[in-house]
Amino acid sequence: MITTPRAVAPWLVTEYGAKNLAGLPTWQRAEAVISLAHPAFREDLIRAAEEQKIWRRSNKR
Repeated sequence: MITTPRAVAPWLVTEYGAKNLAGLPTWQRAEAVISLAHPAFREDLIRAAEEQKIWRRSNKR
């Protein structure tokens, strides 16, 4: 049996779109997750990513 941890999932799909996360650096993965989240949760996700030092407001939204 071969398993893939969810941390390396190649695609993320929500009602706000789909993104291929394969090969992206951590900050781009965080940006993609934030862009696909419900608008009510995006600021919380940005705050959490900033606390983990994987996303900065200088990054493109």
